[in-house]
Amino acid sequence: MSTDLTSSLPAGDVVDRMDDPDWWRQAAVYQIYPRSFADANGDGIGDLKGITSKVPYLSALGVDAVWLSPFYPSALADGGYDVDDYREVDPKIGTLADFDEMTAALHAAGIKVIVDIVPNHSSDRHEWFKRALAAPKGSPERDRYIFRDGLGENGDLPPSDWTAAFGGPAWSRVEDGQWYLHLFTPEQPDWNWDNPEVRADFLKTLRFWSDRGVDGFRVDVANLLVKDLPEVLPSKAELDSMDRDSGDYPLADRDEVHEIYADWRRVFNEYDPPRTAVAEAWVDSPARRAKYASPEGLGQAFNFDLLQADFSGPQFHRIITENLEQSRNTGSSSTWVFSNHDVTRHATRYGLPPLNGRKVKQGVEWVAAGGPEDELDRAGGVRRARAATLLMLALPGSSYLYQGEELGLHEVAAIPADRRQDPSFFRGAEYDGLGRDGCRVPIPWTSSGTSFGFGDSDAHLPQPEWFADHSEQSQDGAAGSTLELYRAALGLRRELQAGESLEWIETGREDVLAFRRPNGWVSITNFGGDDVELPDGDVLVASAELDGRSLPGATTAWLKQ
Repeated sequence: MSTDLTSSLPAGDVVDRMDDPDWWRQAAVYQIYPRSFADANGDGIGDLKGITSKVPYLSALGVDAVWLSPFYPSALADGGYDVDDYREVDPKIGTLADFDEMTAALHAAGIKVIVDIVPNHSSDRHEWFKRALAAPKGSPERDRYIFRDGLGENGDLPPSDWTAAFGGPAWSRVEDGQWYLHLFTPEQPDWNWDNPEVRADFLKTLRFWSDRGVDGFRVDVANLLVKDLPEVLPSKAELDSMDRDSGDYPLADRDEVHEIYADWRRVFNEYDPPRTAVAEAWVDSPARRAKYASPEGLGQAFNFDLLQADFSGPQFHRIITENLEQSRNTGSSSTWVFSNHDVTRHATRYGLPPLNGRKVKQGVEWVAAGGPEDELDRAGGVRRARAATLLMLALPGSSYLYQGEELGLHEVAAIPADRRQDPSFFRGAEYDGLGRDGCRVPIPWTSSGTSFGFGDSDAHLPQPEWFADHSEQSQDGAAGSTLELYRAALGLRRELQAGESLEWIETGREDVLAFRRPNGWVSITNFGGDDVELPDGDVLVASAELDGRSLPGATTAWLKQ
């Protein structure tokens, strides 16, 4: 097995990759949750200087881009997705000068920079919302948001009975008696995207970060911006009965939203190479998702289908086939992802009983509340996660990785209630169970120390003792470690990735998937329990140790034919 790989590139290759307008189509993108990546100043919160200090690590890992979750000023009512100022850095995380230094260091290493943009809502501390509260009913300041008079004799009832995503009502009342809409927390008032000032200001924000060298944007809840709100609003029951796949649903995925993204695309194309974007759009059909991936719009949209699947050969085969067909129809490239800042880490999901259609986000709830810790198959979950990731990295399209998965991290379920931060935990939102803090715990760099090398003080979320065995220090250079597997796979991927085609290879078993990529690159995954014979070819890398030409269960291998 070949593991003599390096992710470093000659200077000329770095320049070519940085200038390639199609870099995003096959990129390996590493998501950083800034507050939990690396703490340079020792205050317990990750920061931009911490990210800069880890550029050599990211370069050695072999990723093509990093995506930064929000680093803007925020009260952290929703983990930074409540933005006070879209064109500034939270002082706890750094300064604009720190951002520029980080971007320059990443670019020098041949790594692109993608930033989160949050266009559905601002923070209630945003200057425009403060002006809206100070202005009278019907004012231009209030028109930037969605204000309504209440129902009932004195307007003391909300304009509708809608519930917010994290639980509780979707409307909050202000001092003069009006109500404002917030599809998430009360600290996140929804923008009114019918207002031209809102549209113009976001174009200004896109140019602000693009001018600073940002290469692309991840668009948070991209499907929610445009809303149809008649004088008499539909009830929650009426909303629940409506078709969400028509483009006419009042609160999400309306056809008019693509007029906004056409304006954004014109801004992206002002730059050379053009800036890129990927939509987080939880929509009900491939046809609806394809609209966000249009070359006239954002250009790419997240495919969360594998993230919601069991470790199952038939499920993987169907999902991969369908999504590659979708990408051909749109002219985009597919995106593949197993873990991110919103869901239970896939090493844990794969160590639990099959989802069988249950929501992914219920996984952490089962670990902590639905069954004892010893019912989680930790080793089996990591083994399946390694196999799934190696398969995913062989697929055509872009691969999105979440910080810490390269260390084989599990979800951290044992967080005391008084240390939790996620609003879905405090508001009892059903879809999140115990919330998302368990995947946002700061990652371990060393096997000892106050916060396992994250910083010089306790981390803002408590780290478990078992992190010591998963640290970067404990895995660096260790044969067979998850970190070294990722490094080997990403190095090979960069070397082998060519074209966007895939040819399935018949294995005679639905629990064994094999496919061939250009250049004689073959990936084979055994989803079952019995060993199977490897096809002809030299083994390049495998997710678990091989015994000769036998491929064990829950294992993926790459071969060169």
